[in-house]
Amino acid sequence: MKLVIAEEMQKMDKETIKSYGIPGVVLMENAGLGATLFLLDEIKDIKNRKVSVVAGRGNNGGDGFVIARYLINRGVEVKVFLLSEKDKVQGDAKFNLDLLSPLKISVTEILSTDDLNKNKGSILHSDIIVDAIFGTGLNADVRGHFKDVINFINSLEKKVLAVDIPSGLNADTGKICGVCVRADFTATFGLAKTGHFIYPGKELTGKLKIIEIGIPNFIIDKVNPGNRLIKEKRIKIILKQRDKESHKGTTGHTLVIGGSNGKSGAVIMTSKAAARSGAGLVTTAVPKSLSQSVDTSFIDGMTYGLPEMDDRSIAATSKKEIEELSRGKNCIAIGPGIGTSKDIRKVVEDVIKSSEIPVVMDADGINAISDNLSVLKVAKAPIILTPHPGEMAKLLKISSKEVQSDRLKHANKFAKKHNVYMVLKGAATVIATPYGRTLINSTGNEGMATGGMGDVLTGMIAGFITQGYEITDSIVTGVFLHGLAADSIYSDENKPFGYLATDLIEKIPGVIGKILNEKS
Repeated sequence: MKLVIAEEMQKMDKETIKSYGIPGVVLMENAGLGATLFLLDEIKDIKNRKVSVVAGRGNNGGDGFVIARYLINRGVEVKVFLLSEKDKVQGDAKFNLDLLSPLKISVTEILSTDDLNKNKGSILHSDIIVDAIFGTGLNADVRGHFKDVINFINSLEKKVLAVDIPSGLNADTGKICGVCVRADFTATFGLAKTGHFIYPGKELTGKLKIIEIGIPNFIIDKVNPGNRLIKEKRIKIILKQRDKESHKGTTGHTLVIGGSNGKSGAVIMTSKAAARSGAGLVTTAVPKSLSQSVDTSFIDGMTYGLPEMDDRSIAATSKKEIEELSRGKNCIAIGPGIGTSKDIRKVVEDVIKSSEIPVVMDADGINAISDNLSVLKVAKAPIILTPHPGEMAKLLKISSKEVQSDRLKHANKFAKKHNVYMVLKGAATVIATPYGRTLINSTGNEGMATGGMGDVLTGMIAGFITQGYEITDSIVTGVFLHGLAADSIYSDENKPFGYLATDLIEKIPGVIGKILNEKS
């Protein structure tokens, strides 16, 4: 599903009005009507309720005035609270504000905190709040009486409909601009905004409805939004039924490199996840002293013992053996449990430089190159990095907080600069490609906040690459199904947390089968 940032949406609106000739007032009318119908669907007995429309002076407020008009025509008791002087409302918003007067809809100006205090009782007696204060153009912190009004709305136990986007939410980043309305429902116009799907924006948006307002498809295609939301529909297109004559030699061979003293579990989970995702063969390369325990724990795969250091981590002298092992393989997954020694840094760099097959990197495999990112420039094959925010912070030499403040920007910039695929893990995992496309995942839940989940994801992505799926499709499918497997545990088994990464591995074939069965 296409997602827009504020600038892209503004371009579409302008093109529709100026080039295509649909007046802005018509777009506003369509927006207000669509939002009203959405509200009527969600609140069945709305005629018995009181509604307060809290509006700004811009087009978002104008949408709110249209909603007020349609509600009053359906017999709903409506009051409008305008957070500006009436004479400062202009353009299409003014046109719709003026239409309220003949309908005898009360419009009260709230220009200060004192004004708010005087009108709190009236708003308090409402059952539903329509938030039409700020639209998608907001990019600075909310201040003054606007801040006080939003805090007051959030303090009420009322149903809230946000117009286009919850006021105070950055449409591009999902970041709160100081304060933000917490909506139960959001009616957004034309296309969904990127900030609707990135936390905390996803949580503040509530139930989202996209309202068609009349923007032609050719204008959407012309602007060509750069962000996408990964939905099940795309996975159904990607996943293919396996040929009846398939065998282990035709479904690919994954090489997993990792493990160190006390961390062999990570590499085992990665290997199992690759196999569960459909890789025909999996070879797990670990320090020699760990090979027997790994062999025993993952009897469905093959194990290879590499030269090791005194601390039982892989030695730099493993280069030639790893190159030999890579022959005939379709993908390398490196990093899970691999450790952080100087030798490990050389091992990882050598793999990046020499590999002629895609390399999926995770955990300490990523940390190993954080001080030498130039090695990525000499890679012969696609490189896929799968950091969590802390690992991403090490790559960028910034704090995790800074990473989280604009996940899309950091992932996208890094991917393009270093010509890699970036999978920035977390709530609503972000995928950035080297050619500028950014995708946001729509599956997963808070129960995934436990060790080993990243190791499983690495194996899943590698498993799909191994089977011959295109790189972006493999990443998208791995990330989506990783979250879907967790969601199946969360909902079907009623386990909101406490389930393990190993539990998720066992769910992989089932969620793949579900997608394929629904497709056929």
